[in-house]
Amino acid sequence: MLASASPRRVDLLAQINVTPSRIIAANIDETPRPREVPRALAKRLAFEKAAAIAMQEQDALVLAADTVVGVGRRILPKCESVAEARACLQLMSGRGHRVHSGICLIDGARHWQRVVTSRVQMRRLGAEDIEAYLAAGEWQGKAGGYAIQGQAAAFISQITGSYSNIVGLPLFETANLLQAAGFRSS
Repeated sequence: MLASASPRRVDLLAQINVTPSRIIAANIDETPRPREVPRALAKRLAFEKAAAIAMQEQDALVLAADTVVGVGRRILPKCESVAEARACLQLMSGRGHRVHSGICLIDGARHWQRVVTSRVQMRRLGAEDIEAYLAAGEWQGKAGGYAIQGQAAAFISQITGSYSNIVGLPLFETANLLQAAGFRSS
């Protein structure tokens, strides 16, 4: 069972031949705690999402994930407005940022958890670049206001780490957690 309504995560799981039996979005408060850093937030939210669904579906193997974009200790939002997305793109323009994905798998009383971090370098963006990207609408609901698998790929000069992590689910680590839990893909 997948504790996420993200169509990107469903597509990513299909790449490793995993089809969730059910998809239930966990309804938790995703507000960062005071002084919480991006990596810790991703880890906590993944666990809380998995735990919330595991309490409802006690006989299910529950997979949850959360992706957080950070510039230093600063957590960038999952953008809901053009102004938020513009501010994120301006902040990341010409500099590096990190994408942290927490993944958690719960099977009854057992749980497995990992946090994967990828480093992303974004080229310097002009005002025209930012406004054209905002007009395309890809930024909506995306951590940091961009989707590397879309038009923003043209802004990325370098990545270090897992590409699938930046999209929203680190596949290598997810496959390993599923294997550790005894799950076999079909």
